[in-house]
Amino acid sequence: MSIRVLVADDQALVRGGFAALLDAQDGIEVVGEADNGEQAVRMSRELMPDVVLMDIRMPVLDGLAATRAIAADPALSVVKVVVLTTFELDEYVFEAMRSGATGFLVKHTEPADLVRAVRVVADGDALLSPSVTRRLVAEFASRAKPAPATELSELTDREREVMTLVAEGLTNAEIAERLFMSPATARTHVSRILLKLEARDRTQLVVMAYESGLVRPGWQ
Repeated sequence: MSIRVLVADDQALVRGGFAALLDAQDGIEVVGEADNGEQAVRMSRELMPDVVLMDIRMPVLDGLAATRAIAADPALSVVKVVVLTTFELDEYVFEAMRSGATGFLVKHTEPADLVRAVRVVADGDALLSPSVTRRLVAEFASRAKPAPATELSELTDREREVMTLVAEGLTNAEIAERLFMSPATARTHVSRILLKLEARDRTQLVVMAYESGLVRPGWQ
């Protein structure tokens, strides 16, 4: 079954380039193109893509507001949003992640990395560009008011340990290797953490890990 992708960008050349590249890949189908955030939200509801590539700066409704709208709609819970940005440390990217985006890509990303990113996000296993994502989260989480530690009170010690490794950007297989457990067990732990914290995806867990103080900004 093909991964269904919606590309949202107000620059026709950028949008068309991403769409042409992805549509040429085996197992990926571009089901639509949107030139503003409002259209992206509407088309997400109509087409139910697996992944939306969402530019942040767009007319009518910007990508940040569009991401919030998609993340807030229970009917779109399976739709994963990846924000597109010109700069790695765009000040809006962290807010987009808090609003429900799964990750982000810089627009000058290499074609092979873009394709891989779409597959990774659709699979739901790992964050995009973990090292860059961690730097961004650390930068902006350090400015945010920490959430109460009680937010994680329902987690077991093992689940906190797993969540810390998720915040490092590790995949389930890497978590399993680090903690001497099977990948299936690691996936089960991550699923339980998502359920307990009512988090949309792994990126939301990273944000929560910083804001709760489980992980401190600036760690390597």
